Amino acid sequence: MQIRGLPSTLGLLDQNLAAEPRNIHFQQESQLPKEETKMNTEPERKFGVVVVGVGRAGSVRMRDLRNPHPSSAFLKLIGFVSRRELGSIDGVQQISLEDALSSQEVEVAYICSESSSHEDYIRQFLNAGKHVLVEYPMTLSLVAAQALWELAAQKGKVLHEEHVELLMEEFAFLKKEVVGKDLLKGSLLFTAGPLEEERFGFPAFSGISRLTWLVSLFGELSLVSATLEERKEDQYMKMTVCLETEKKSPLTWIEEKGPGLKRNRYLSFHFKSGSLENVPNVGINKNIFLKDQNIFVQKLLGQFSEKELAAEKKRILHCLGLAEEIQKYCCSGK
Repeated sequence: MQIRGLPSTLGLLDQNLAAEPRNIHFQQESQLPKEETKMNTEPERKFGVVVVGVGRAGSVRMRDLRNPHPSSAFLKLIGFVSRRELGSIDGVQQISLEDALSSQEVEVAYICSESSSHEDYIRQFLNAGKHVLVEYPMTLSLVAAQALWELAAQKGKVLHEEHVELLMEEFAFLKKEVVGKDLLKGSLLFTAGPLEEERFGFPAFSGISRLTWLVSLFGELSLVSATLEERKEDQYMKMTVCLETEKKSPLTWIEEKGPGLKRNRYLSFHFKSGSLENVPNVGINKNIFLKDQNIFVQKLLGQFSEKELAAEKKRILHCLGLAEEIQKYCCSGK
């Protein structure tokens, strides 16, 4: 299938600040806020927050926590945790992991570290009785994610995996275009520079936002085959994944990364009623991390139904399960 390129802004805006050099969450299952967080002029309580990891994602989160946004009124930034000795950033004090875990003032942890450390941080903060917001992917295995959700339920705490890719204007456009149409076949190609697998996971995990797009657009998918081409001496890799919808329509997902490759996304969807091979300029993605924070605060305030939470969890676990299956398929062929 020939694939035509999308505008470069589509790739540039799909950055996973932590899990690629960055991250996105939508809601086929009603996870998007129906309205901004309901609040009084002065909330009755504020949740103390610590940000773990102050790379690009963590820096954005710290900025947003001090933004005069409705959701930020329910949150109070206490400090940040980093393996580096930084002292303070813009007046926000660095605190030790031990102090963050033991502090009664800290009630929420934003996990913005590299993907390989997510599981351990989530477990520590849940065991310490803290709510957790984590950048995707929450873990690098399905079993670990299931165990952490069970732990969150036991502790009575919110465990929220961020997906800002689903809050993008481009995704909203695609969602409207896809609704009610019968897919014949489709493909999604993502290109970018090299990414360290040791820190960010196998490509099926570090690129899980693309898989999340496909699942959110077309429903649960099944793996048909997967291959991985690698030239480690050149820092090049190409993962090709063949999937199919519940109606047996084929979908191809390709992740290609190497020096000189620009961040970009190319798609081609063919329906019985026509084809979609380009996305127009649909506007700037404004405040997508604040929108995700708003969703998280609504969960803290109990404004999501059990049905909505269950649907979101099912979608996230389905994507993690597919990513794990893809990794096993690729590695078994080596």
